[in-house]
Amino acid sequence: MTRTNCAGVTRRDCLQLGLTTLLGGGLASALRASTGGELKPAAKSVILIWMDGGPTHFETFDPKPDAPAEYRGEFKAIPTRTTGMLFSEHMKQLANLSNKFAMVRSIRHDQGNHGAGNHYMMTGAPPRIPVGCGAFVSFHPSLGSVVAHEKPAPAGLPAYFSMPSMSRSGGPNFLGAKYAPFVSDGDPNSSGFRVRDVALPSGLTEGRFADRTDVRAEVDRFQRILDKTAGDPALAMDDQYKQANELMRSKEAQAAFEIHREPDKVRDRYGRNGFGQRALLARRLVEAGVPFITIYDGGWDHHSDLFDACRKRLPQWDNTVAALISDLDQRGLLDSTMVIALGEFGRTPKISTLAGQTKAGRDHWANAMSVLFAGGKTPGGQVVGATDRNGFSAVERVLSPENFASTIYRKLGIDPDKMLYTPQGRPSHIVSDGTPIRELMG
Repeated sequence: MTRTNCAGVTRRDCLQLGLTTLLGGGLASALRASTGGELKPAAKSVILIWMDGGPTHFETFDPKPDAPAEYRGEFKAIPTRTTGMLFSEHMKQLANLSNKFAMVRSIRHDQGNHGAGNHYMMTGAPPRIPVGCGAFVSFHPSLGSVVAHEKPAPAGLPAYFSMPSMSRSGGPNFLGAKYAPFVSDGDPNSSGFRVRDVALPSGLTEGRFADRTDVRAEVDRFQRILDKTAGDPALAMDDQYKQANELMRSKEAQAAFEIHREPDKVRDRYGRNGFGQRALLARRLVEAGVPFITIYDGGWDHHSDLFDACRKRLPQWDNTVAALISDLDQRGLLDSTMVIALGEFGRTPKISTLAGQTKAGRDHWANAMSVLFAGGKTPGGQVVGATDRNGFSAVERVLSPENFASTIYRKLGIDPDKMLYTPQGRPSHIVSDGTPIRELMG
C-alpha cells in the first residue's frame, strides 16, 4: 500500500532520492574529534520509527480531555500505568506498558512543513534556506548516517538500514554513499519476501560470482579518469558494490532476514501486516549487531478524515510498538536498544475541514509534538515537559531537535560536539547544541 503526505511524496520518490544521494554524495576525507575522552555508551542500537507526515499528538500521546470540543476531538483519554500520564483510548497496550518508556511532550521547532520539519528532526540541524513542503533536502548527515560512520556493524552487515524506503532527509550528505542507508523495500509479511543483495541472483553460482568479482577488481586497478578530489561518482558506486558483495557472502545478513524462521505466535504478536513484520525484522537486525534501523511508516498527514483513519490504524500501530518493546525487554535487549517513535511535527490544536473535504482533520503544527523514547537505559514511567491545556504549545521544559539528536548520540557513546569535515575541509559539528535531554540519560 502506497502512503503519501500532502506534498504527494511516495515511497518511490524516496527510493529515487536515495539513488540520487548515492550518485551525488562525496566521500568524507577525514573525521577528527574536537575534544578528548570517549563517552561511555548506554546503548548499542537504535530502532527509529519514523511516522512520516506528522502524527497527531492529541489522538495518540497527549490528549486534552479538559479542552473545548473543537480542540479535544472525538477520542477519550485513558489512564496509563504512570500516574498523571494520559493516552488516547486507542493506545491501550502502550498505556499498560508506560513504565518501560518515557514520553517527551515538549519538543518544538519553527519548521512547519514536511521538507523542513523532516530535515530538522532527522538530522538535528535546521535547513539552511527556506524549504517547501514537498522538498527533498539534505544540508547535514542524518542520524542514521552519523551513527553508521561512528559505530560500524559486524563484518558483512550495513550499519544503517531503512525499511521500506528512506526518509527524504535520511541520507549521508557529505559523509558519502558508504553511509547511506541500505534500503529493504520488500514486504516481510508476504510469503515470497526476499531482500535484494542478500542472496546470489537466480542462476548465478558461487563460482561464477567469484569470477565476476575478480574481473571487476582487475578493472578497478586502472587509474580513474576523474579527479578523485572532485568527488568521482564511480567511487560512490564502488562503495555500494562492495557492500552488496559483502551482503551476498554474509551468513549473518542472510540469517537476520530469515523472518520465516520466527515462531507463528511471535509473528502474530507483532501483527501480520507490513509495519508489524518490519518491526520484527528490526529486532532481528538488532540481534545481528546493526546499530541503526529506521522503520519508515508513512501516511500520518491527516488534514482530513483524521478520526476514522486513526480508529482503523492506531490499534494495530499500538499493538506492534508494544510488542517490539516487550519482546526486546524479554530478550534482555531493551537496555542496549533505543526504540523511538516520532514524526516531523504535531498537528493543529483546532480541528479543521479543508475546502472540498467533508471529514475533519488537523493541519501541520511545529509548536508541539510527542516523542516516545524507550530503552537504552532510559528511565521509564515518566513524562518530560508539557503542552498547555489546549495543546497549542510546549510550555514546560521546552526542548529542541538539537536536544533530541544529542540524546541519541550520547546514549550511543558518540560526542555530539565532535567536528566532522566535508571533502572540501569545511568543519561541521555533529550537532550545534550538544545538550542532551537529561531526564532520558538515566
